[in-house]
Amino acid sequence: MASYKEIFGTNIEVLASDPANPVEGQVWYNSTDNVVKGAAATTAGAWATGGALNSGRYSLGGAGTQTAALVFGGAPSGPTAATESYDGTSWTEVNDLNSARSYIGGAGTQTAALGFGGSSTPEPAGTGKTESWDGTSWTEVNDLNTGRFITAAAGIQTSALTFAGYRPSPNTSAITESWNGTSWTEVADLNTARFSNAGAGADNTSALTFGGNTGSVTANTESWNGTSWTEVNNLNTARFNLVGAGTQTLALGIGGEPLTGKTEEWNGTSWTETTDLSTARWNSAAAGTQASAIAAGGLIPPQSAATEEWTGAGSPLTVTFTDS
Repeated sequence: MASYKEIFGTNIEVLASDPANPVEGQVWYNSTDNVVKGAAATTAGAWATGGALNSGRYSLGGAGTQTAALVFGGAPSGPTAATESYDGTSWTEVNDLNSARSYIGGAGTQTAALGFGGSSTPEPAGTGKTESWDGTSWTEVNDLNTGRFITAAAGIQTSALTFAGYRPSPNTSAITESWNGTSWTEVADLNTARFSNAGAGADNTSALTFGGNTGSVTANTESWNGTSWTEVNNLNTARFNLVGAGTQTLALGIGGEPLTGKTEEWNGTSWTETTDLSTARWNSAAAGTQASAIAAGGLIPPQSAATEEWTGAGSPLTVTFTDS
């Protein structure tokens, strides 16, 4: 039988620890663990358990990435102002929102986020309050033009979009507002008015919304090009109170109501069902990308502190070779 060197022209590397950024197909001997390892790629996405929130809650906002996330607001019973920061392992309580609220929208990163809308006291039917996070504390900035809650969002702290949401009458909304870092401007409406929908997108010029409640549960998906919304291919499973992560062309749709753990991947054209959440839930918070995301909190019911981390298909994977 040919040796590894005869086949590949080189010996297996001997390393005291795994390389920081191995390439797919690379093989090495870890002299600390006394095993042969190699770099591969995941063939299917999977959810794994992450660190639990300090405060179990639902209808909270989220921002950031899988390893550097921020969640804020929500409802453990009534609206809360609690904010927590995630380092990829555990959550730490940081400074509260100025205004406690549930069903809040969120965009941005762990150190530069935006929280807007929601249900609060004395505005249970929807507030326009917007707050900006600088990595340390929240500052009140210019309000939404139309107060509402259970709205979806996309973007970053200086370039965000919020769309749909619940209003006293009519309950469903098609309103879209664009944030330029200073103020909100009403832009073109969604084609289908709704609330409890999900959103994904990089900024206020490219976004995706999917699912929601139009008076009945919908699978409807729409894509935003910076000027108008276009109806595109529907989710495989209609639901509301789901959450989204990613961009206009590479997104995840996660969980939802009726109670489900279903996860779907969007490739810019269509949705594909993939691996379910370990714990079905709705009204959680999400952050990250299609390849690397997080889902935290939500209603099982009751409210949950559980965090799950998503690793998408094609992500780097270190495997250990055995003789069996």
